[in-house]
Amino acid sequence: MTHVVRELDLNAYCRHDTMIQRVSAVPGLGLKTSTAFFIFLRANLVASSSGSSMPIMDPISSTAVSSPLPSPVVAAKPPKDAVADDLPSLSTSILETQSDKEDALRLIADSIAQQRQTSSSYLVFHPFLLPPLVAALAGAYQYAWVYRQDIGTSLIMACGVIMTYLLGIRYFTGGYIQAAEELRWSWLSPSSSPNPSPTEQDLILGVRFGEQLIGALVLRLEPSPSAAHASNTGNKRRSRSSLLRGGRGVIRAWTVKLKYRRQGVGRDLLHDAVRITRERCGRDAEVGFAAEHANSRIFLPETFNTPFRRSERKAAKSLEKVLAEWEGAKRRRKL
Repeated sequence: MTHVVRELDLNAYCRHDTMIQRVSAVPGLGLKTSTAFFIFLRANLVASSSGSSMPIMDPISSTAVSSPLPSPVVAAKPPKDAVADDLPSLSTSILETQSDKEDALRLIADSIAQQRQTSSSYLVFHPFLLPPLVAALAGAYQYAWVYRQDIGTSLIMACGVIMTYLLGIRYFTGGYIQAAEELRWSWLSPSSSPNPSPTEQDLILGVRFGEQLIGALVLRLEPSPSAAHASNTGNKRRSRSSLLRGGRGVIRAWTVKLKYRRQGVGRDLLHDAVRITRERCGRDAEVGFAAEHANSRIFLPETFNTPFRRSERKAAKSLEKVLAEWEGAKRRRKL
């Protein structure tokens, strides 16, 4: 049975003075408003050929309506100080290859050269040196301004006095640059051999941040006096590990790159130095800093070496804290 669909003709029911003209006459609506309204009404009154009785609520085909433009989305940028998930790892190990050892020696040489800047900064405002500087500036002022009444001459003489003062400090602290340049492979050997074999060299511990070497420590394992005497009297059969039993560890260099200092990197190096010493020399082996370590050379009278003596005391306290932690851990294991 087929459905006969009749189309409703609205023309017969509409006059010129009906609502159509009234709607069309509204300013801002016009013809578009009335046309859209009657298309919607016609679409709901005409049934589709499939016999569906559901009204069509969309007056215009969906294909005829363009999809709305996607709203622009601004990608949120992470803050500059956000911590990345793929940070390089921090690792401490004994350096074995030649290139790694060269990097460590270069790092130690840089720390020696940096002593020049530390010493110069301390000397500029040293209480023993400021009075002569003030006296020289006063003499320049007396001569150029009081006697000659020339402001240009006074300024030039004052600048000359200050420049001479700074150049003198630079000259007397130049020995640290020379000491850094004199650091060679022979420094790693107890016999000061120019080309020591790897077995004769001191142990070099390094801290890497990813692929970058940021810290180094030179550790010399010294045998006990009795074992050293036995080896000198002709007992060559004893291995090096047995000779080291009862010995001690001597730290000859300990440095970290400037921007990584005061972040616990040097403390990790000290922990590893204590661990290696007590693994090879015994559980009660002593560990300490060498009297003639890499940064021990001084080129000025003792009065002007206060920053370096302060650094040595801080290093000794750091090592004492590490040793105290090891002793506490050993007591806890016994309990």
